[in-house]
Amino acid sequence: MGDSFHAQLLEDSSFLRSDLRLDTERVDKLILQLNRIYPQILTDKEATRFRNLDVPTSVRLGELLTDLQGKGEEACREFYRALHLHVEELYYSLPTRLRLRDSLDPLANPRVYQQRHDMNDRGPLFFLGCFSVAVGMALLYYYSEAKVSGGSRALGMAALGLKKKAQEVLIWYTEDSRMI
Repeated sequence: MGDSFHAQLLEDSSFLRSDLRLDTERVDKLILQLNRIYPQILTDKEATRFRNLDVPTSVRLGELLTDLQGKGEEACREFYRALHLHVEELYYSLPTRLRLRDSLDPLANPRVYQQRHDMNDRGPLFFLGCFSVAVGMALLYYYSEAKVSGGSRALGMAALGLKKKAQEVLIWYTEDSRMI
């Protein structure tokens, strides 16, 4: 899980103190769970002190959390077990549980990728190559009839490696220029 239960309880304690789902009955269940199952964590004397109904529930819960943090990692782990057992909906809404769930679930927070505004990822040399072919074809077209002898034959040969539509256009042009 990464964090120790002690560190998680430090982070979750303010949330637990402010949440209204931990009423008197549920806090008593947590105290009894820790006292009966793990008497080495919460003795009878401590359980009686934390179950005193003359003290407000939020104060008792705060004292319990502080006491458990002072007792170490094992006490904090058993508190989380008791919380999971008795108040499951609160357990899954703890800040540390939400953070853990979000970090393990790739669908919860889909990664946002920086969008590139490139048409492709081939780089500048590919662009220069395509541009030079287009310039060469334009120059060949422009100077084919007047200054370059056999320019129409060059266009016919250039059409061999092209797609069908472009090939038809270039062949039509070469045949049309021969007739003139």
